[in-house]
Amino acid sequence: MPLPRLRRATTPAAALTLPHPPAETGIVHLGLGNFHRAHQAVHTAAALRHTDGPWGILGVASHSATVARAMRDQEMAYAVVEISPDDTRVTVPAVHTGALVATEQPAELLDALAAPTTAVITLTVTEHGYTFSPRTGGLDLDAPAVRADLRGATPPRTTIGQIVRGLQRRIRTHARPVTVLSCDNLAGNGTQTRRLVHEFTQALPAAERDDLTPWLESAVTFPNSMVDRIVPATTDTYRHAVATHLGVHDTVPVPAEPFSMWVMEDRFAAGRPHWETGGALFTDDVEPYELLKLRLLNGTHSLIAYLGALDGRETIPDATARPFIAEAARAVLHDDYLPTLTVPTDIDPDHYIGQLFDRWANTALGHRTRQVGSDGSVKLRQRVPEPALFHLRAGRMPHHLALTVAAYLCCVAPRPGFSPGPHATAMADPARETLATIAGRSATASGPPFVAAVLDSGLLGDGLRDHPDFAARVSELIDLIVRHGPAAAAADAAGTLRTPAHP
Repeated sequence: MPLPRLRRATTPAAALTLPHPPAETGIVHLGLGNFHRAHQAVHTAAALRHTDGPWGILGVASHSATVARAMRDQEMAYAVVEISPDDTRVTVPAVHTGALVATEQPAELLDALAAPTTAVITLTVTEHGYTFSPRTGGLDLDAPAVRADLRGATPPRTTIGQIVRGLQRRIRTHARPVTVLSCDNLAGNGTQTRRLVHEFTQALPAAERDDLTPWLESAVTFPNSMVDRIVPATTDTYRHAVATHLGVHDTVPVPAEPFSMWVMEDRFAAGRPHWETGGALFTDDVEPYELLKLRLLNGTHSLIAYLGALDGRETIPDATARPFIAEAARAVLHDDYLPTLTVPTDIDPDHYIGQLFDRWANTALGHRTRQVGSDGSVKLRQRVPEPALFHLRAGRMPHHLALTVAAYLCCVAPRPGFSPGPHATAMADPARETLATIAGRSATASGPPFVAAVLDSGLLGDGLRDHPDFAARVSELIDLIVRHGPAAAAADAAGTLRTPAHP
């Protein structure tokens, strides 16, 4: 006999975070992916369980209708499967009031952004979703989607375009204040989002921006935030876990590790949920937490993913179990990243680092190397250049940051004749074509001219182009990966390589 479909009525009461549906929508969230559903939604449901309020979430998927339709079919219910090697816990946040698809319901999206009850607009659209130029960090005004949104001939397709067009509609109807809260892994994500919104506004015709510009300054806030939780892709394993624990069928459960962290500036223009009762931390200075996460977690995570993929490892736990990868991860974390940080006073660095390795070793999650390694051209720009320059300017070579770049390039721009393996080949990256073009112009693809051309392109910012010694080191490590494998390159970065045998 088939199991009943997951809905509020079929969910065991003990699994429901909220005993009743939210009364009102106060948050519009752009990016209805797994991370949002396992992070902001969970924190919000926990806050509302403690202190009720008009803070239901309208979730908006960018393009894919799969999750939105499933949530509608399940009356906005889905399960979060918190899993570790020792335990599995299944809960149902049930904090959403609706689910839209931006490409299918653009008018409804703009109405929601402009609604007087909407006090907070949150975002998890990934770094790539902000349509900024890799070279300047500003809005990519040459991108066709940005140009189309500026013309206004069709419903806006970019995240920034949607926000600005929604705010335009808002100011025309009631002009109530609102907060735009980025929850993506961007350095200074609130500051960056504000910059992009203002740049889009300034690119509009004068008649459209004259009223909007001063209102943005006075009525819209963009707090910085840091989010942290490992959330893999959904598989049948997690659907089975929901069936086992709750006795219902959920088509869109979300797996997640038990750990979750959310740090924000408390700058909200029109109120907010009591997120602190749901585990969030408020501070006047998010940057130390943000850099701690972007470098120690995300930066090290990237190196594990690229070395793991090149070593044929499908998951992060499989990769971390390889001694040479674990040693490289510890080295990049301790030697290259940690000296560039000011650790927040309420964080014990040894405990935090121990937690990181426990999280990466969580075999129950099976976070895939291809997932972590995707969009590296956007991610590494946030993680590698500043720490690398910190060391280079002090006369030190950051060998494991060079290894990170070398492993990334071997994954997404492999030398002709070199196969990086299926997990690397499956990584999505918006710069693949650009890198292929650069390789085609270089006399020896993937050699020193190629790496120098990559750094000169601004793909990893502008500062590294002035350090040919870093380019040369990256090139040496690429050569070792291609000729002798990632373990030999990691040993060389650590200074322990003996003359490698011919493969």
